[in-house]
Amino acid sequence: MSRVVGSRAVHLWSLHEDVVVEEDATGQGLVLRSRFGTERISRPDPLVREALRRMELGPVLLANVVPRASAAAEDATESAAAEDATDDATDDVTEGAYLVLLPVLDRLSHLIVRTLSWEDLRGPLLSVVSTSRDAPFAPVTLSARRLIRLIGDVSLTLEKAGFALARGTSPHRVQLHRPEAVWVVGLLAWPATPSDASSVLPLPPEVTQAVLSYLAAAGMTEDCGELMPHG
Repeated sequence: MSRVVGSRAVHLWSLHEDVVVEEDATGQGLVLRSRFGTERISRPDPLVREALRRMELGPVLLANVVPRASAAAEDATESAAAEDATDDATDDVTEGAYLVLLPVLDRLSHLIVRTLSWEDLRGPLLSVVSTSRDAPFAPVTLSARRLIRLIGDVSLTLEKAGFALARGTSPHRVQLHRPEAVWVVGLLAWPATPSDASSVLPLPPEVTQAVLSYLAAAGMTEDCGELMPHG
């Protein structure tokens, strides 16, 4: 297999398929109904409304929801100095928008499906689905030289949509949508470092490391210590 180059990992967000988003009785708040019960958001920011509307339809890139520039920033384009001002204003608006959006999404983490894809346009690699109300999820940064492997009680089940990973004590379930994700999982039958996995698999290193990051954050892997030098 030849190595694929020039592609990067893409991180997508969506609501679980059983989540329904509705206006509350006042018309000023939102009600989210799911198998976990009901969540209410009082007077949500328009950005939150738009993000949840899109996420109800399917996986979205948050950067496509967050406004890229304010009206004032868009007007400052007449000179090189104005272009610099536009860049600064855009950064300020984007950062502020994330500060509004992310706390709400963190609170709703048990209703959210986190999907890892990449830019080859062949569909998502894997998705992490919550199985409990107490299911915070945040991809972790793994040390390139520390050994990790699948935890012994992780089960791998073949389903109609592909393989699924589950573990009794984990509040998450991982759905593997493509063979490339299964390649990474297969390496973890034995201890391996992210660096070694990236060098062995014919995937962009960023994509391999992102898959490992999602598996670790979902509680499917364990740390096996530092790789000892030979000799």
